[in-house]
Amino acid sequence: MTAGGAALPGPDGRLRCPWGLSAQDYTDYHDTEWGRPVHGDDALFERLSLEAFQSGLSWLTILRRREGFRSAFAGFRIARVARFTDADRERLLADPGIIRNRAKIDATIANAKVLAEWEPGELDALVWSHAPDPAGRPVPRTLAEVPAVTPESTALSKALKKRGFRLTGPTTAYALMQACGLVDDHLADCCARAPRAAG
Repeated sequence: MTAGGAALPGPDGRLRCPWGLSAQDYTDYHDTEWGRPVHGDDALFERLSLEAFQSGLSWLTILRRREGFRSAFAGFRIARVARFTDADRERLLADPGIIRNRAKIDATIANAKVLAEWEPGELDALVWSHAPDPAGRPVPRTLAEVPAVTPESTALSKALKKRGFRLTGPTTAYALMQACGLVDDHLADCCARAPRAAG
């Protein structure tokens, strides 16, 4: 996301975060997924992995390859990815449907091996334990008011790294928090922003 403007009207006249208007893939993702709560160890493992692959790239690049990633990484089922072999690694490095970055592929497999040792629900509990109190967060009116890193994302990054995770820095952790609904960074006037509960 780039710093700058307030919510803008889309072709349907509804106001949206400006980044959600640059391509139809972005609009669909913005309207139906981004900022909505995600639970489940496999689902969060997928989001963590894709955020790590996104590092240094446009999210649109990842979004358009998401089905390719899901196919290549066995639907991001932790138990299956944890059993990937050197042959799987070579297969992934040759797969044009994903980002063929050795460090990111290795990190995804290594992270699955770490998670395979955890209790069911442990990743979900760890991630969501770092969700800030929404009442203590100002509602952003422009993209310039949306942070890239927060104390909570820094703490989540440290907690994941302490448990052996790779490629989960504070910026990646915050992108995960935004994407998975731990925070609602839709702009104040955005049609996709969740209404705040009264009282």
